[in-house]
Amino acid sequence: MKTLTITALVAALACGVARPAAAQDDARYEAWPTRPVRLIAAAGPGGNPDVMARLLADKYANTFGKPFVVENMPGAGGVVAANLVSKAAPDGHVLMFGDSGALAINPALNPNVGYDPVKDFVPITALVTLPTILVVHPDVPAKTLEEFIALAKKQPGKMSYGSAGAGSIHHLTFAIFAERAGIDLLHVPYRGGSAMVNGVLAGEIQAGWSGIPNVMELIAAGKLRGLCVSTLQRSPSTPQIATCDELGVKGFNVATMMGLQAPAGTSPKIVARLQAETAKVIREPAMATRMAQLGMVMEENGTANYAAFIKEDMARYEQAVKKLNLQQPK
Repeated sequence: MKTLTITALVAALACGVARPAAAQDDARYEAWPTRPVRLIAAAGPGGNPDVMARLLADKYANTFGKPFVVENMPGAGGVVAANLVSKAAPDGHVLMFGDSGALAINPALNPNVGYDPVKDFVPITALVTLPTILVVHPDVPAKTLEEFIALAKKQPGKMSYGSAGAGSIHHLTFAIFAERAGIDLLHVPYRGGSAMVNGVLAGEIQAGWSGIPNVMELIAAGKLRGLCVSTLQRSPSTPQIATCDELGVKGFNVATMMGLQAPAGTSPKIVARLQAETAKVIREPAMATRMAQLGMVMEENGTANYAAFIKEDMARYEQAVKKLNLQQPK
């Protein structure tokens, strides 16, 4: 009888402890937000995370009854923003619009970024992918992807491609593509994606992977030639340009994913509430139209799928960084 009494007492005490904890969580959820919410955009004004944050900020404010304030925090490809958010109080009042740069590429390049992309964040939802297009100068004697690959194979190491810098998404995309296609090109790093596009326009380099908004009009004007898109689906912004997969580089699928994150430990109820509202907003026809204009493809898919993608993304870039020998020492 004593054993039963002690067991019952322990169980009762455990329940007594659990109820206040659950009640506290419910209270935090019901009260949230209690003050303005900081939306940290891991980019400067006009960058993709900034654009997405501003598209959603007013929608969130109307729904949740408190201001959602966008704060631009560029620096080190998203590392500065990610460090701040990873160390913020997990109460739902600091959120991050981050992309593959902060959550996969830079952690692969530098093991000392100061945060763990998996352990230090709650992935609320993916938002959009940002496909890139392989563009070449019109003087390059290759009008198709097949011809471009054949041309590169005839002169290994002589044709050149540009990027926004060593270790940038443009650099890694081309490195992964070159390996899959079995070609060898000379890498020429520039200071930013716009400078790289200008390099192709000027004929300083023959090719480069670029974000769609930077080259849509140039392709339409015949100043650049678009050979293929980096994702498995064609971009709504440039439906006339086929994917690499369609054109023979099977399974090629590399794009920056942008999503919404909170610090680890944030209430699952707050996360679920944000995810549901984001899903509703991002599917509005006006939002879809605006994203297409910006070269973005809607990828809203919830917490579990987004968490799985982040892990896949990390593995993809870790492999590429190792092959390129770009990782900084620990």
